[in-house]
Amino acid sequence: MRKTLSVLAVLAVAVLALSCGGGAKQLYLYNWTYYIPEDVVKDFTKETGIKVIEDSYASNEEMYSKLVAGGSGYDLVVPSGDYVSIMIADGFVEPVDLSKVPNYKNLDPKALARIKFDPGNKYSVPYMMGAAGISVNTTKVKDFEKSWSIFERTDLQGRMTMLDDMREVLGGALRYLGYSVNETDPARLEEARQVVERWKPNLVKFDAEAFAKGFAAGEFWVVQGYAENVFLEYEESRYGEVAFFFPNEGMSAYMDSFCILKGAKNVDEAYAFINFILRPDIAARIADYLMLPSPNVPARDLVTVTPNYSFEDLDGAEFKEDLGRDTLQLYNDVWRRIRVGN
Repeated sequence: MRKTLSVLAVLAVAVLALSCGGGAKQLYLYNWTYYIPEDVVKDFTKETGIKVIEDSYASNEEMYSKLVAGGSGYDLVVPSGDYVSIMIADGFVEPVDLSKVPNYKNLDPKALARIKFDPGNKYSVPYMMGAAGISVNTTKVKDFEKSWSIFERTDLQGRMTMLDDMREVLGGALRYLGYSVNETDPARLEEARQVVERWKPNLVKFDAEAFAKGFAAGEFWVVQGYAENVFLEYEESRYGEVAFFFPNEGMSAYMDSFCILKGAKNVDEAYAFINFILRPDIAARIADYLMLPSPNVPARDLVTVTPNYSFEDLDGAEFKEDLGRDTLQLYNDVWRRIRVGN
């Protein structure tokens, strides 16, 4: 997913850290914004006595950069698959003891079979699977194709945003050109850059944090982003104003997973939290909150809200993969040129 706390929230983490002394059980969670409902976290604390101290990020790059820069003290993080692979290679995460996560058995074998970033889940435990798409305000935009080409429409200039996420934006351009989201050919990446450069003048900005709020407020009419973020900003009575779709050309998909960070001080608490989240009744509440299909098989019988899309809708999507350091640097260079120019 896709999803930062203010300075006040960061200060709150420090205050809570001081107030939770005296042997109280606690867990430091670094997670995407919007990703786990507050009432679920509160119920976990009620049941276990473990206080969850949460900080959040809006992109994998933001999360990873903070860890690389020395951001420490977190026990549990929720990266997407390509970053799980990177963090394994860089020694940022501990191996997972699945015997301490008995509810792992609830996860869909078909979803697990798609995992290439950590076969057998030796270092990660899947949380949610989905994809970013495009949301359109149908009160403002009456006719449109379900295509990445919507970002080429000059009549919508100044009313559109795309994610401030290198892999998502370049992945969209690559799929638009008929290439893989995991393309490694520099010539094809250059083609993708040129496509994004055509889209860029029509965008207000690249935004992975406030796009949903701006969309719900009517400031933006077309946004690339996550359906869960968009609909969480809307009253249910206004859902009909939103058309969410996956582009016909295809898109990248994510599987966000729990990873225990190297040197975590609250490992038992991390396992307790992961197992709690994978409990069918809890997984169903999360799926209802996010309006996403659940990878938790028994939870599917307990959900009460129709998801914004189905697992079948993700069949044609590609998981973003770890492309290796050299190719990742190539992507970074292409993205820098897009964001700040040559």
